[in-house]
Amino acid sequence: MSELAQKSASAAPHVPVLLAPLLEAVAPVEGLWLDGTFGAGGYARALLEAGAARVIGVDRDPLALEMAQGWIGEYAGRLTLRQGLFSELDTLAGAPLDGVVLDLGVSSMQIDRAERGFSFQKDGPLDMRMSQQGPSARDLVNGAGEAVLADILHHYGEERAARRIARAIVKARKVQPIETTLQLAEIVARCLPRQKPGQSHPATRSFQALRIAVNDEFGELVAGLEAAERALKPGGRLAVVTFHSLEDRVVKRFLKARSGAGGGGSRHAPEAAREAARFRLAAKKARGPDAAELAANPRARSARLRVALRTEAPAGPVERARLGLPAQVTWGNC
Repeated sequence: MSELAQKSASAAPHVPVLLAPLLEAVAPVEGLWLDGTFGAGGYARALLEAGAARVIGVDRDPLALEMAQGWIGEYAGRLTLRQGLFSELDTLAGAPLDGVVLDLGVSSMQIDRAERGFSFQKDGPLDMRMSQQGPSARDLVNGAGEAVLADILHHYGEERAARRIARAIVKARKVQPIETTLQLAEIVARCLPRQKPGQSHPATRSFQALRIAVNDEFGELVAGLEAAERALKPGGRLAVVTFHSLEDRVVKRFLKARSGAGGGGSRHAPEAAREAARFRLAAKKARGPDAAELAANPRARSARLRVALRTEAPAGPVERARLGLPAQVTWGNC
């Protein structure tokens, strides 16, 4: 096991967000499940202990799978680990599934490690790659044009000062490359009003936007939802935990569209054609953390859980225009 994996494995275990309501919503837990964001293994362990015969743990981060090698033996072959992406879930499953769990965004394990470059709380290299492969946030911040940077900050972070921040980044990198998280956080903070007590750090939205761009999170999210639809048996359960309004909007609209709910129409536009329902919603509204969970884990404050049950209707591609996706910003060749 690598030194980084040993350090991560020795840390206190991370408690999965909305675990109790998730298990309640997907009960009974049985058969073959897939945890598409394995992380520290919290959901996978809980599913096994709740009655799943077997769980396939998938993560794009090789460190997550390496960390688990010290304890997966406790489950006597009931837990299988595979490295891969959301978009590959049906292929990685290898068999029809009774359930899929997706915990979106960045994991606590990644945030807490300064070496991974996801957070401005500690200084570290400006990385943000979940898979530890491909172009990094450093490449993006130092190579993308001002307009591209502004579009990323605006569309993926809903940052109102996107153009001002992009201009400041380009100006700063002409003096010296932006190499670390604190360098970038300071540049962003200088562009915004001083942080007030109780407010999030001024760089929060910018870091979110860059992370989403580096990891193509929206592309993978939609492809992953489609892959889950293909992989689930009739009656199989899909549970998705989101952490910000942009991704929750996409999940909400995907499930609405796939549950047979067409648009209402108006005198200016015809009603959208109703499709055969591929899912049945377990509840109309998303579920958030209760007071006890918020007290124990403040990071859960923005989490939302949505659950749906697969029907017998055949899977198929979803119309992206109906999902409320933010505008796609191309930057790979910056």
